Amino acid sequence: GPDGAGKTTTLRLLVGALRADSGAVRVGGYDVARQTDLARAGLGYLAQRFSLYGDLTVVENLRFFGQVRGVSRSALEQHAAEMLRFVGLGGFEDRRADQLSGGMKQKLGLACALVHQPKVLLLDEPTSGVDPVTRQDFWQLIIRILAEGAAVIVSTPYMDEAARCNRVGFMYSGRLLIEGAPRELTASMNGLVLELAAHPKDKAKFVAQNDPDVEDVLTFGDRFHLRVKETAGPLERLPTLLAMAEVKVDRLRPIAPSLEDVFIALLNKTRS
Repeated sequence: GPDGAGKTTTLRLLVGALRADSGAVRVGGYDVARQTDLARAGLGYLAQRFSLYGDLTVVENLRFFGQVRGVSRSALEQHAAEMLRFVGLGGFEDRRADQLSGGMKQKLGLACALVHQPKVLLLDEPTSGVDPVTRQDFWQLIIRILAEGAAVIVSTPYMDEAARCNRVGFMYSGRLLIEGAPRELTASMNGLVLELAAHPKDKAKFVAQNDPDVEDVLTFGDRFHLRVKETAGPLERLPTLLAMAEVKVDRLRPIAPSLEDVFIALLNKTRS
């Protein structure tokens, strides 16, 4: 969901940092409000602004957070090097945290969240502000964590990241609008999206917006996605109307809807 949708609040409720006004939160069968310590024992949490200690080295930060989570010194010594290699920080054990790049700090934060081997990992916008290569590396780590048997809940404003998940929940203004597998969500709009590539773009958009069967026009780079009531009418009318407006059409075709198409459609329906 977008900024302010309630993603961070939801994760903070799950980890027990906030109390729910109503209802209940359970993790691993434990009530977070009543059995907080038991629920938290199986949780790992990487906040948006994870507080590393800049004057400590990479391995010292890992040891500190391990001790906070009750990991024995012997277990820490045994697994610290392995954990740092897992997140791509092998060889950086003795570097101070305040000398790490933004992406490396996020990887160290992930290692600290995993240090007690949680069954459920909560990641709050973990790739925000990192470069594309680090972002890709981080998602490869998430996939490896899943392969180890942990469940991962990720909050993100990026639809391409949401599409990587097994299940997606769209949030807006504190509400969960819909939840399901990406393929299930996009199937609900199957056949109801047209792709239009034409120029001049402003004229093309104006003509498309005024078609009676076009409900919305979304800009995707150099092209538009038209959300339509049905496809036959627009496919028949728009080439003629665009030509009359002196618009050159490069492409007009039905396409498989994206998660962003689904979310915008839900958003507009909610607002109306």
